[in-house]
Amino acid sequence: MNNAGGIHPQGSGPIEPGSIVKVAPQQLQARDPYRPYGGEQAGQADKEDLWEFVLGLWRIMMKRKGLITALALGFLAVGSLYTLMQTPLYTSTVRIQIDRSGPRIMKDGDVLATETNDSAEFMRTQIELLLSRSLAERVVTAARLADEPNLIKSRDISPWAAAGRVFGIEPATGSSGRAALERRSLGVVLLNRGVKPVAGSRLVDLSFSDPNPALAQRVANAYGDEYIASTLDKRFQANAYAKTFLEDQVNQLKAKLEEQEKTLLEFAEKEQIIVVNERASIAETNLGAANTALGNLVTERIKHEQQWKLAETANGLNLPQVLSNATVESLRQRRYTLVTEYQEKLETFKPGYPAMVQINSKIKEVDRQLVGELETIKKSLNGAYQSTLNQENEMKARIEELRGEVLDLQKRSIQYTSMKREVDSTRQIYNGLLQRFKEVDVAGGMGANNIFVVDRALAPSVPSSPNVPRSVLISLLLGLGVGMMSAYVLERLDDTIRAPEQLESIARVATLGIIPKVETDQMEAQFNDPRSGLAESYRSLCTGLQFSTDSGLPKTMLITSAGPAEGKSSTALAISRHFASMGLKVLLIDADLRNPSLHKKLNLENTTGLSNYLTGACSPPDAFQRTSLPNLAFMPSGPLPPNAADILASPKLGSLLNVGLEVFDFIVLDGPPVMGLADAPILSNAAMATVFVAGAGQARLGHVRGALRRLQMARSPVIGTILTKYEAKMGSYGYGYGYSYGYGYGYGYGGAGYGKESSEPGKQLVKS
Repeated sequence: MNNAGGIHPQGSGPIEPGSIVKVAPQQLQARDPYRPYGGEQAGQADKEDLWEFVLGLWRIMMKRKGLITALALGFLAVGSLYTLMQTPLYTSTVRIQIDRSGPRIMKDGDVLATETNDSAEFMRTQIELLLSRSLAERVVTAARLADEPNLIKSRDISPWAAAGRVFGIEPATGSSGRAALERRSLGVVLLNRGVKPVAGSRLVDLSFSDPNPALAQRVANAYGDEYIASTLDKRFQANAYAKTFLEDQVNQLKAKLEEQEKTLLEFAEKEQIIVVNERASIAETNLGAANTALGNLVTERIKHEQQWKLAETANGLNLPQVLSNATVESLRQRRYTLVTEYQEKLETFKPGYPAMVQINSKIKEVDRQLVGELETIKKSLNGAYQSTLNQENEMKARIEELRGEVLDLQKRSIQYTSMKREVDSTRQIYNGLLQRFKEVDVAGGMGANNIFVVDRALAPSVPSSPNVPRSVLISLLLGLGVGMMSAYVLERLDDTIRAPEQLESIARVATLGIIPKVETDQMEAQFNDPRSGLAESYRSLCTGLQFSTDSGLPKTMLITSAGPAEGKSSTALAISRHFASMGLKVLLIDADLRNPSLHKKLNLENTTGLSNYLTGACSPPDAFQRTSLPNLAFMPSGPLPPNAADILASPKLGSLLNVGLEVFDFIVLDGPPVMGLADAPILSNAAMATVFVAGAGQARLGHVRGALRRLQMARSPVIGTILTKYEAKMGSYGYGYGYSYGYGYGYGYGGAGYGKESSEPGKQLVKS
């Protein structure tokens, strides 16, 4: 190997062609190659909870905030313009009260309001009557709206009418006959009137809108007045019919009642039946009075009998009549005084003393008088008892006599009672109909109504429509809603990979690194600045590669992607530079034999390279080139062969990797995209590990899934994925690869399409 193009590893000389020996590849514990890739649609692999769903919507809104803002502003502009072009309308409202039934007139002249439970059917019927065409016709006629020329003018926004007014052409108004004007006025009234019931009450608001406030007030009041008038008209019609019907029925009953009363009177006169009131005759009245008197006599007799029996058996001085008698009480008091005087003098004189004998005589006289008074009282009690007993017996005899008369009268009054019952029934019906006839007559004359105007309509001072703030707010909200819906639909239709979680759900392996999007003219400066977001992202990626397998960093690694221009060449170069700067001997091989680009990035020649070695035209050291880093060697692709897959399938590729591991610590292969080619699966099978690169916003789900499936079929050890060209606004993803430092750079790649050489070899970083 010559010194110009060779590399002298530490402690060894140049690599000689004969020194190539096969080294057993290191066994890596990576992903199971037979596990299927991405069997589900994106977003269906992991079930998100509500919070994740909300965060997903927020990411979509932030990602497409430009579209949402544009639609919102567009709707806002259109809505504002439409609102400002509308004719201002003034709304006047009259409030009425609708009761179930009208007030009733009482006998004393008082008015009693009838309270009834309003049913939903009744109120609904009244609302429909207010919305009826017949009521609108009454309003048009009563308010003479056909004579209002401004009423029938167009109020809507019409570009044709506006253009006609510019050129002095008035829109055609049709026929101008009276009937035609009334029909057009009726249409305007039906379109601009409003009926709104007040919830929880019997109140209804009737409104009318018009550009003229005075006309709006007049029509609204006319609506209320005509509704009341129509209700009264119906009531008058019903009352007139009822009055005619009741009058005929009353006349018929009157004649019938007179005939029945005449027949009843003739029968009573014939049978000598005299009725003093509605329910009893003279005999029945006498019998009732006699029974009442007998009851009183029996009560008196029992009382006197008890008093007489008590007087006969009891001590006379204990009778109630004796105790309440004033004479007896005076005698008893006198006797008590004499006895007391006698007992006092007995202590001094003997009983035979004249004074004592005189007092004793007085006491005996008083006792005799008491006995006489007691006998008199007993005789009076006996006399009262005998008197009441005689009266009772006489009254019983009289009652028996009256009972006979009543029984005889009842036998003769059977037919009379039947006739009287019929007369009473006819009279009751007659009185009811007569009363109803009078009520109908009074109600019809008074015009009582169940509709009342609570508040008359007033001329409005401010227009009710258009409501500019509300219209603008509705337009803005509608625009935001349409924008959000459009953003959501576009996001669902977008099948490009934009977030690491999408790539992980498809590949089923970890995302080793997230590389930010950087403009092409800034990439070299970003690579050279160790504190840049791009450099930080690649350092984080290389750290992840060191822990990607059980044995650490794989010795040979292929960098590939699903399609071209996804950043795999820049990624391979960045990884090689990083580990070379750490002191490892790194070999970077441009294995893309269809569209190589690494020699342009390194400003090296591509005259001799991998294709020369695989075809046996040179040895490996002859194809190696030095780079700006002492520990980094580069093997270009060499001339592009016509059969790249056949050349890569030769055993020399494995020998190159085996002998390279004797000299180098790490070999990186920049492979071609998988697409529909066989190159990448062959290279992936030869390398110890494969890293799959996907460009954010560029790689499509179907392409990535198909590429990973092809690598799986080739038993490729895919250890992870890399998401390049990532923009934070795409998904608000917070892994921290370059974004926790707040740089926010983009990652852009310029250059030609896959399979075409670039015409600018001086450019270091072009599309890979």
